[in-house]
Amino acid sequence: MDERGLHRLIGTIIDPERLDDDCAVIPCGDRLMVASTDMLHETTDFPAGMTDWQIGWMATAVTLSDVASMGAAPGEVLLAVGLDRPERLSGIMEGARDCCTRFGAELVGGDLDAHRELTIVSTGLGLVAPEHLVRRRGARPGDVIAVTGPLGEAEAALAGYDRHRRELLEPQPRVREGQALGRAGVSAMMDISDGLVLSLHDLLAVNDCGFSVDTARLPLPAGVPEDEGRELALYGGGDFELLFTAPPDILPVPGVEARVIGEVIPERTVLADGEPLERRGYLHEWKG
Repeated sequence: MDERGLHRLIGTIIDPERLDDDCAVIPCGDRLMVASTDMLHETTDFPAGMTDWQIGWMATAVTLSDVASMGAAPGEVLLAVGLDRPERLSGIMEGARDCCTRFGAELVGGDLDAHRELTIVSTGLGLVAPEHLVRRRGARPGDVIAVTGPLGEAEAALAGYDRHRRELLEPQPRVREGQALGRAGVSAMMDISDGLVLSLHDLLAVNDCGFSVDTARLPLPAGVPEDEGRELALYGGGDFELLFTAPPDILPVPGVEARVIGEVIPERTVLADGEPLERRGYLHEWKG
């Protein structure tokens, strides 16, 4: 079973609509608070060779990316660290603080205990006006599909293309772009940390329409042979770009570099160049 399957189990215990988006949405005066939490483990989430500063940065960036995907401005970040060695804490916290500072958030606290394996849980809060909130649900036939930057770069680094090491180890959440897209009125949005194709299937699960991608329009990782780059762009994880749908007439959005890669279609399917795309990407799985 994979994590999406377990989400369905959770949906029998709490309101399943709470699971549709990258963040929980909570009323907060005349605005909405969005809240996200992410758990990362050393052996599965932090590539070999990362500094402790980079680990703290990444743990924070993944959560800020979720906040960005809702069109929200980041506010506070909490970091819970299951620490294997005490001497690592300073670098981790400095990396988290620096990521917060870079993207307009504040590191305000968290928790600390001893673990055999370094484990970090980051929780991010943001605020957004109700009219600018963007959910995964809302795509409509005739909308275009677009992404905010190159795809497959993080996976290319894991495959040995060292020019993309920074994209892998120090991801840049699209906080400014997410807010601009929300104000512009995009119809649906999410971040694509688990890969483009898996993200399109996630959109498929909550929308009454489908998604058709033209692979010739994908922004591929530089310095990678085209066929390999296309595979990485479709299925590679760790990019933290934003995937969104929008009426064609609102693009381009000022200040946002985005590439149109396809269109929303009436049929509930995910296609690439007219052929169905299997549901594949970065998934946590349990055997047995």
